[in-house]
Amino acid sequence: MKSELRTNMTAEPWISLEDIAAHLSVSADSVRRWIREREMPAHKAGGVWRFKVSEVDRWVRAGDEGKGRSSA
Repeated sequence: MKSELRTNMTAEPWISLEDIAAHLSVSADSVRRWIREREMPAHKAGGVWRFKVSEVDRWVRAGDEGKGRSSA
């Protein structure tokens, strides 16, 4: 039980749309557009978008921010 608590305490926090926009130095509107058009990794919780910085950073490094959705 104690090891589970320690693991949860060190888990990566969820951040807001405004915080991820600031992290990427872009506008909140750009982030919303990337979620909609380019499948940026985002999760909706309680009606608001939440992000894991590690997921978004991996997405940016992979170059996915420059690709549109496939039309298949």
